[in-house]
Amino acid sequence: MQILGGPHSGAIVANFLVVAGGGGSAYGGGGAGGLRSSVTATGGGGTLETGFTVAVGVTYTVTVGGGGAAGGTYPSVSNGGNGSSSSIAGSNITTISTVGGGGAGAFGNNSYKNGLNGGSGGGAGNGDGASGYVGGAVGVGTANQGFDGGTSFNGSGGTGGGGGAGAVGGNGIGYVGGNGGAGISNSITGTSVAYGGGGGGSGNAKGSGGTGGGGDAGPSNGVAGTVNTGGGAGGAEIAVCAAGGSGVVIIDAGIVAASTTGSPTLAGTIYTFTGSGSITY
Repeated sequence: MQILGGPHSGAIVANFLVVAGGGGSAYGGGGAGGLRSSVTATGGGGTLETGFTVAVGVTYTVTVGGGGAAGGTYPSVSNGGNGSSSSIAGSNITTISTVGGGGAGAFGNNSYKNGLNGGSGGGAGNGDGASGYVGGAVGVGTANQGFDGGTSFNGSGGTGGGGGAGAVGGNGIGYVGGNGGAGISNSITGTSVAYGGGGGGSGNAKGSGGTGGGGDAGPSNGVAGTVNTGGGAGGAEIAVCAAGGSGVVIIDAGIVAASTTGSPTLAGTIYTFTGSGSITY
C-alpha cells in the first residue's frame, strides 16, 4: 500500500472517467467498452454525469476491465469475446459501472454471425450459403455508454465496424468493411485524450478503427484495440482475429489521497488506474 496524504475534512466531490474493456474481433469489428464520465463528455450521447461525493476513510474499490478475446484464426472463427466491466465501488455511493464492449460477429448459419451486445455493440458478421447469405444482427450498445455496431453488406460483403462511445459503427458497403465508430475525447487529465473507439470491419478493403483506440481490420491479421482506451479490435476475414483493448479508470477529487493500492499513476491530484486497485481519502 502506498501512503500518500493525511486526513481531510469537508465535502469532497470526485470527478471520474470509467471505461470498460473493448470487444474482441471476428469478421466484424469489436465494440468499444462502455464509457461514463463526469468531465467533458460521456458515452452513447448521454448527459454528462455528476461526480461522486467522497467520504473520508472509505475505501473505494477500482476495477479495470480487460479486453475481450479474439474470435480465433481462419477457418475456425467464432464470435469475438466481450470485454470486461470497469467500475468504482464504495459503501457510500452507487457503484459506477460500465459494460464491456460487444464481441464481433463471425460467419455461418448460426449465432456466430451476430455481433454481441455490450457497452458498444460488436459489428455484424456474414452469413453462409445455407442461410442465403443473410448477415448477422448488429450488437446493441448500452444507453449512455456507447453505440450499436454496423451491419454487413448483403450478408456476404464487407462486415460491420464495432460501435464506439461516440458513434455507431460503420456499415459494410459492397466488399468494403465498415469503419469503427468514433470514440470521445475527454480532458479529465488536463489533456484531451480519445477513448472508446470501435474496431474496423473486414472485407476486400478493410475498415479503419475509430478514434480512441479502435483497431484497424486486416489486411492480414486484425489489429488489437489499444490498451487502456477500451478500444474494440479490428476484424480479420481470412486471417487471425484480435483482442480488445483494456479499460481505464481515472479519478480526480482535487486532493491527494491518504492511500492507494494497485499502483495508479499520480499527476497533481489525478489518479489513473490501468489495473485494478483501491483509493482512500
